[in-house]
Amino acid sequence: MFVFMGLVLVMGSIVVGYTMHGGSLLVLWQVSEFIIIGGAGLGALVAGNSPKVVKGVWTETMGIFRPNPIDATAYSDLLRLLFELFYQARKDGLNSIESHVEKPDKSQLFARYPAIQRNDEALPFLTDTMKILLSGAVDDHHLGEILEADLEQRHAEEMKVPRAMNTVGDAMPGFGIVAAVLGIIITMGKIGGSPEQVGHAVAAALVGTFLGILLAYGVIGPLAHAVAGRIRSREAYLNLIRVAVLAFARGDAPLTCVEFARRTIEPADRPSFAELEELTRRRPPANRAAA
Repeated sequence: MFVFMGLVLVMGSIVVGYTMHGGSLLVLWQVSEFIIIGGAGLGALVAGNSPKVVKGVWTETMGIFRPNPIDATAYSDLLRLLFELFYQARKDGLNSIESHVEKPDKSQLFARYPAIQRNDEALPFLTDTMKILLSGAVDDHHLGEILEADLEQRHAEEMKVPRAMNTVGDAMPGFGIVAAVLGIIITMGKIGGSPEQVGHAVAAALVGTFLGILLAYGVIGPLAHAVAGRIRSREAYLNLIRVAVLAFARGDAPLTCVEFARRTIEPADRPSFAELEELTRRRPPANRAAA
């Protein structure tokens, strides 16, 4: 919502200010300039990146116009899930959670948190890590190295999208100059004609420069920043899992594990310690009966 509002504010302020000075919006409608700049930018994106990154630019850009699923509620649900998982493992042994982590799609525990069960990143990250603990083949400090390497690789892979967008955005002023130079070349061929024809050709050429700069700093740059922010929120979500699981692997109590994880959440979305205690008390009746 804020992304859309921001773009509307950018475009609206430019249009209002331009028309207040007596400018005609029809002069800005230069389809040839749009084709030159837009086509050059798209071509540069395709030429410099893999098909996966090009597809990611589209999907990530469309995603920022929808509400971010990683919010305070998502963090609270994840903390509750981790606590219940660790609580059962501490009470009944690691083998008691094997069925949950082996088949999370059929697990009653994970079914209570459908948003996490449908998360294609967080769910495999959690279950695969718990499978390592179940195997008992990796020491605690080695597990930390594995998870850090995993998150670093994910970060490098996902950040290719905003970097590609920033690269194209940085090139937009240059493409605008290219469009303007081509317009000036056309204008030179009209010298000797009526002043109206020459003036219109010069205006059309300058639209290219205007459009390139506007797209670079008013559209693509902010969109790339928003995409990077959405990616960082997903990384923070996975990092919470990493911190909690490492604390559990050290032998900390379930509540201590989720408390360590809670501290990694940004203050705006972080529940208080009292809220965390309340979350952990609200275990399903079956769990309380088993306790």
